[in-house]
Amino acid sequence: MNKMIVIPLAIGIIIMIIGISVISNQESEIEKNNEQNNLENKTSVDENIDNKLDQIDKKAEENFYEPAQREWITSGPFQIDRSKYVIGEKIFIRIGELDPNEKGQISLLRPSNETHYTVHQTIPFDGSAKNAFNYYLDVRLSKALAICSIDDIIGEWTIVFRGTDYPNVKFEFKDEILPGEEDAFEPIC
Repeated sequence: MNKMIVIPLAIGIIIMIIGISVISNQESEIEKNNEQNNLENKTSVDENIDNKLDQIDKKAEENFYEPAQREWITSGPFQIDRSKYVIGEKIFIRIGELDPNEKGQISLLRPSNETHYTVHQTIPFDGSAKNAFNYYLDVRLSKALAICSIDDIIGEWTIVFRGTDYPNVKFEFKDEILPGEEDAFEPIC
Protein backbone atom coordinates (compact mmCIF):
# COMPACT_ATOMS: atom_id res chain seq x y z
CA MET A 1 0.00 0.00 0.00
CA ASN A 2 2.85 2.29 0.63
CA LYS A 3 4.05 1.72 -2.94
CA MET A 4 0.63 2.62 -4.22
CA ILE A 5 0.72 5.94 -2.46
CA VAL A 6 4.37 6.66 -3.09
CA ILE A 7 4.33 6.12 -6.87
CA PRO A 8 1.37 8.41 -7.61
CA LEU A 9 2.80 10.90 -5.11
CA ALA A 10 6.20 10.71 -6.86
CA ILE A 11 4.52 11.08 -10.25
CA GLY A 12 2.56 14.05 -8.89
CA ILE A 13 5.73 15.64 -7.54
CA ILE A 14 7.51 15.08 -10.86
CA ILE A 15 4.57 16.62 -12.73
CA MET A 16 4.59 19.59 -10.34
CA ILE A 17 8.36 20.03 -10.82
CA ILE A 18 7.94 19.87 -14.61
CA GLY A 19 5.01 22.33 -14.37
CA ILE A 20 6.99 24.70 -12.19
CA SER A 21 9.94 24.41 -14.56
CA VAL A 22 7.68 25.13 -17.57
CA ILE A 23 6.06 28.08 -15.77
CA SER A 24 9.46 29.34 -14.68
CA ASN A 25 10.74 29.09 -18.27
CA GLN A 26 7.61 30.91 -19.50
CA GLU A 27 8.08 33.63 -16.89
CA SER A 28 11.75 33.89 -17.86
CA GLU A 29 10.76 34.15 -21.52
CA ILE A 30 8.13 36.79 -20.66
CA GLU A 31 10.75 38.75 -18.69
CA LYS A 32 13.17 38.54 -21.62
CA ASN A 33 10.43 39.74 -23.99
CA ASN A 34 9.52 42.55 -21.57
CA GLU A 35 13.16 43.55 -21.25
CA GLN A 36 13.52 43.52 -25.05
CA ASN A 37 10.32 45.59 -25.43
CA ASN A 38 11.47 47.98 -22.72
CA LEU A 39 14.84 48.32 -24.44
CA GLU A 40 13.14 48.93 -27.81
CA ASN A 41 10.71 51.42 -26.21
CA LYS A 42 13.58 53.16 -24.39
CA THR A 43 15.53 53.36 -27.65
CA SER A 44 12.45 54.73 -29.42
CA VAL A 45 11.85 57.27 -26.63
CA ASP A 46 15.54 58.26 -26.68
CA GLU A 47 15.38 58.72 -30.46
CA ASN A 48 12.24 60.85 -30.10
CA ILE A 49 13.92 62.96 -27.43
CA ASP A 50 17.03 63.36 -29.62
CA ASN A 51 14.83 64.40 -32.56
CA LYS A 52 12.98 66.96 -30.40
CA LEU A 53 16.27 68.35 -29.07
CA ASP A 54 17.57 68.66 -32.66
CA GLN A 55 14.38 70.53 -33.63
CA ILE A 56 14.75 72.85 -30.63
CA ASP A 57 18.39 73.55 -31.48
CA LYS A 58 17.46 74.29 -35.09
CA LYS A 59 14.65 76.65 -34.01
CA ALA A 60 17.00 78.38 -31.55
CA GLU A 61 19.53 78.95 -34.34
CA GLU A 62 16.80 80.34 -36.61
CA ASN A 63 15.59 82.68 -33.88
CA PHE A 64 19.01 83.74 -32.63
CA TYR A 65 18.97 87.43 -31.98
CA GLU A 66 21.60 89.66 -30.56
CA PRO A 67 20.63 93.31 -30.19
CA ALA A 68 22.89 95.94 -31.68
CA GLN A 69 25.30 97.67 -29.36
CA ARG A 70 23.97 100.77 -27.66
CA GLU A 71 25.22 103.92 -29.36
CA TRP A 72 23.56 106.66 -27.26
CA ILE A 73 22.53 109.19 -29.87
CA THR A 74 22.49 112.52 -28.00
CA SER A 75 20.71 115.85 -28.37
CA GLY A 76 21.24 118.07 -25.33
CA PRO A 77 20.09 116.15 -22.24
CA PHE A 78 18.14 113.66 -24.39
CA GLN A 79 19.53 110.32 -25.58
CA ILE A 80 18.25 107.26 -27.41
CA ASP A 81 20.11 103.96 -27.28
CA ARG A 82 20.41 103.10 -30.98
CA SER A 83 20.18 104.51 -34.47
CA LYS A 84 18.59 101.32 -35.89
CA TYR A 85 15.97 99.03 -34.37
CA VAL A 86 14.28 95.85 -35.49
CA ILE A 87 10.49 95.88 -35.30
CA GLY A 88 9.44 94.85 -31.81
CA GLU A 89 12.45 96.37 -30.03
CA LYS A 90 11.74 99.08 -27.49
CA ILE A 91 13.31 102.50 -27.88
CA PHE A 92 15.05 103.51 -24.69
CA ILE A 93 15.10 107.26 -24.06
CA ARG A 94 17.26 108.72 -21.32
CA ILE A 95 16.67 112.26 -20.11
CA GLY A 96 19.18 113.71 -17.72
CA GLU A 97 20.18 117.05 -16.25
CA LEU A 98 17.24 119.12 -17.53
CA ASP A 99 17.45 122.76 -16.45
CA PRO A 100 14.62 123.79 -14.14
CA ASN A 101 13.31 126.17 -16.85
CA GLU A 102 13.23 123.47 -19.59
CA LYS A 103 9.70 122.40 -20.31
CA GLY A 104 8.20 120.84 -23.42
CA GLN A 105 7.39 117.60 -25.17
CA ILE A 106 9.30 114.78 -26.75
CA SER A 107 7.41 114.00 -29.96
CA LEU A 108 7.94 110.70 -31.73
CA LEU A 109 7.17 111.11 -35.45
CA ARG A 110 6.71 108.24 -37.86
CA PRO A 111 6.93 108.60 -41.64
CA SER A 112 3.55 108.91 -43.40
CA ASN A 113 5.05 109.15 -46.88
CA GLU A 114 8.22 110.43 -48.54
CA THR A 115 7.81 113.99 -47.23
CA HIS A 116 5.46 113.95 -44.24
CA TYR A 117 5.43 112.60 -40.71
CA THR A 118 2.65 111.74 -38.26
CA VAL A 119 2.89 112.23 -34.51
CA HIS A 120 2.97 108.78 -32.98
CA GLN A 121 3.40 109.70 -29.33
CA THR A 122 4.32 112.65 -27.13
CA ILE A 123 6.00 112.62 -23.74
CA PRO A 124 5.89 115.78 -21.63
CA PHE A 125 8.91 116.92 -19.65
CA ASP A 126 9.37 119.66 -17.07
CA GLY A 127 12.80 120.25 -15.59
CA SER A 128 11.36 122.08 -12.57
CA ALA A 129 9.35 118.97 -11.61
CA LYS A 130 11.85 116.28 -12.58
CA ASN A 131 15.28 116.90 -14.06
CA ALA A 132 16.02 113.30 -15.10
CA PHE A 133 14.04 110.18 -16.09
CA ASN A 134 14.05 107.21 -18.46
CA TYR A 135 11.33 106.17 -20.86
CA TYR A 136 10.70 103.13 -23.06
CA LEU A 137 8.76 103.58 -26.29
CA ASP A 138 7.09 100.47 -27.66
CA VAL A 139 5.84 100.75 -31.24
CA ARG A 140 3.05 98.26 -32.01
CA LEU A 141 0.37 97.83 -34.65
CA SER A 142 -2.70 99.92 -33.91
CA LYS A 143 -5.89 100.54 -35.87
CA ALA A 144 -6.43 103.76 -33.90
CA LEU A 145 -3.02 105.09 -34.99
CA ALA A 146 -3.38 103.72 -38.54
CA ILE A 147 -0.40 101.40 -38.10
CA CYS A 148 -1.87 98.38 -39.86
CA SER A 149 1.25 96.45 -40.84
CA ILE A 150 5.00 96.53 -40.51
CA ASP A 151 5.10 98.63 -43.69
CA ASP A 152 3.71 101.48 -41.56
CA ILE A 153 6.63 101.09 -39.13
CA ILE A 154 9.59 100.51 -41.43
CA GLY A 155 11.63 103.58 -42.24
CA GLU A 156 13.26 106.63 -40.71
CA TRP A 157 11.54 108.07 -37.64
CA THR A 158 12.26 111.40 -35.96
CA ILE A 159 12.23 112.57 -32.36
CA VAL A 160 11.52 116.28 -31.93
CA PHE A 161 12.15 118.10 -28.63
CA ARG A 162 9.39 120.71 -28.63
CA GLY A 163 9.92 123.75 -26.45
CA THR A 164 13.71 123.53 -26.85
CA ASP A 165 16.38 124.39 -29.39
CA TYR A 166 17.89 120.90 -29.30
CA PRO A 167 18.32 119.27 -32.71
CA ASN A 168 16.01 116.45 -33.75
CA VAL A 169 17.19 112.86 -33.51
CA LYS A 170 16.58 110.40 -36.32
CA PHE A 171 16.53 106.61 -36.12
CA GLU A 172 15.38 103.77 -38.34
CA PHE A 173 13.15 100.73 -38.04
CA LYS A 174 14.60 97.99 -40.25
CA ASP A 175 12.49 95.53 -42.24
CA GLU A 176 13.14 92.83 -39.66
CA ILE A 177 10.98 91.54 -36.80
CA LEU A 178 12.33 90.63 -33.39
CA PRO A 179 12.37 86.78 -33.20
CA GLY A 180 9.34 85.50 -31.31
CA GLU A 181 7.32 88.65 -32.07
CA GLU A 182 6.15 87.66 -35.56
CA ASP A 183 2.56 86.94 -34.49
CA ALA A 184 2.23 90.39 -32.89
CA PHE A 185 2.95 92.02 -36.24
CA GLU A 186 0.47 90.25 -38.50
CA PRO A 187 -1.48 92.90 -40.49
CA ILE A 188 -4.58 94.11 -38.63
CA CYS A 189 -6.32 96.47 -41.11
